[in-house]
Amino acid sequence: MNQELVKFIPIANIIAETFGKNCEVVIHDLSMPQNSVVYTVHNHVTGREIGQPFEHLVKEVLLSKDFHNDYTTNYMTLTEDGREIKSSTALIRDSKGKVIGALCINYDLQAMKSMKDFMDEFMTIESKKAEPELSSFDNVMEIVDDLIDKIIGDNSIDHLKRKDKVELIRFMDKKGIFLIKGALEKVAEKLNISKVTVYSYLDELKKSEDLE
Repeated sequence: MNQELVKFIPIANIIAETFGKNCEVVIHDLSMPQNSVVYTVHNHVTGREIGQPFEHLVKEVLLSKDFHNDYTTNYMTLTEDGREIKSSTALIRDSKGKVIGALCINYDLQAMKSMKDFMDEFMTIESKKAEPELSSFDNVMEIVDDLIDKIIGDNSIDHLKRKDKVELIRFMDKKGIFLIKGALEKVAEKLNISKVTVYSYLDELKKSEDLE
């Protein structure tokens, strides 16, 4: 783990211990997006495992109208078994100001449903814009650009096979990279292919998923 992120392990532990077994805390190392989870506490809440990729960083955090000062709070996600999870995420920067990781808090609300009257205020979730305006997110493109570089990694683009490029685009599509205006063009440039080729790969992936 990046030593800058090790400093956040006590913070993760104290949050989880303060709020109990229904509170999961996850630390991500964004220098390796495909395997970004490097630390978890109470990971039975969502099943997050070390070595897994990030899930909601782009769609629920960077694209949120409530994302400011490098964090967003109280957004709702669902587990595979349908449980509602209240989540908050803060970005972590190094001493030079570069985003290197994220600290995520996931709270399982199931146990509190029977206490709804008492917990109404705690469970309030702000509505999200369907198409958020990115003009207020000055550093979003910088973060996403860096994520694209990390996802592609040290691969020699000239030697990447078509199937490898398709898999990289599949990963970025699932993680919401292409929801960011201008991201598709950047990916095309970095993979040394045309925008039309990226669109054709995305169309190919969609058709294959429809057949599954």
